[in-house]
This record gives sequence, structure tokens and C-alpha cells, in this order.
Amino acid sequence: MEAQKCTLAVYPGSFDPITNGHLDLLRRGLKLFDRIVIAVAINPAKRPLFSLEERLEMIKQSLEDFPFKDRVDVDVFPGLLVDYVKKVGAKAILRGLRAVSDFEYEFQMALMNRKLCGDVETFFLMTGMRWIYISSRIIKEVVMAGGSVTGLVPEPVEKKLLEKLSQETTR
Repeated sequence: MEAQKCTLAVYPGSFDPITNGHLDLLRRGLKLFDRIVIAVAINPAKRPLFSLEERLEMIKQSLEDFPFKDRVDVDVFPGLLVDYVKKVGAKAILRGLRAVSDFEYEFQMALMNRKLCGDVETFFLMTGMRWIYISSRIIKEVVMAGGSVTGLVPEPVEKKLLEKLSQETTR
């Protein structure tokens, strides 16, 4: 049996908010895939800081000056990731790993996705060393505590974080 070349990958996440680490992984993923869909998950179990619309807006703004932005789509998906992957005609899921703690969860998810749909492969990329310590959660915590995240998130995201969190603290 001949292997099919994967030309489309889905890069799923909550992206609450998108960080420079996410963009680095996207940039590197585009060396492996012709196109990537950033798929924002609708997860009722999570309580995001930003609305779905705000996250989509920040992602699109962050991609305005992104090289190869013509090879990136931004979309939303509810339900099972593998159902969405099949719907868009992809055969690959792109995920980033920062540490061993990420690996355990991601490994379980990759195995479940394979069980649900054996035609879809998960590709893991190690986070670039420059971004290994950041996550969306840590970014929000730093801003809430009054710290600077300049250089860790795209400028539109930093601006939106400051706006959103100043509104939260004045309530």
C-alpha cells in the first residue's frame, strides 16, 4: 500500500489567546504541510477569557503580517476533532509539546483520535526553546498580575489582553 502525502493539517486549540509560541509552531508546520487550518475549539468545559469572536479576531490580526498567511485558514469546530478533520479533508493533526506534562495528555488524545479515526495521524512538534515556558494560561496570569508579555504574544493580542483585563479589574 502506498502512503498518501499529507498536504493539509489541522492545528486545533482554544487559542485563548494565541501566542508567539503558537505562531512559531504554525510557521514550522508549514514546512511540513502545504496548508494548515487553525481550528478554534468550542469546548463547553472550558471558561475562556475571550469570546470565540474575540479569539478569531486576534488570530486573524496576528496573521496579517505572517509569512505564508495565504496557506493558513482559520475556522471553528464544535464536537470531535476527528470529525472536523475528516470534514475538511485533512489527514493530519498538528500539535505542539512543551514538556513531559504536555506529552501525557497529548499522547492520550492522539491515541483516542486514532481509535476514532484510523486514517488521521497526529504530528507532534517540540516547541521552540524560545517559547518553551509560555502558555496561554501563563500569559493571562502574568498580565493579571501586572507583568509585561511584550514579545511573547503578537501586538494585537497584547493590546486586547490589556483592554480585557483592565475591564475585568474595574468591575
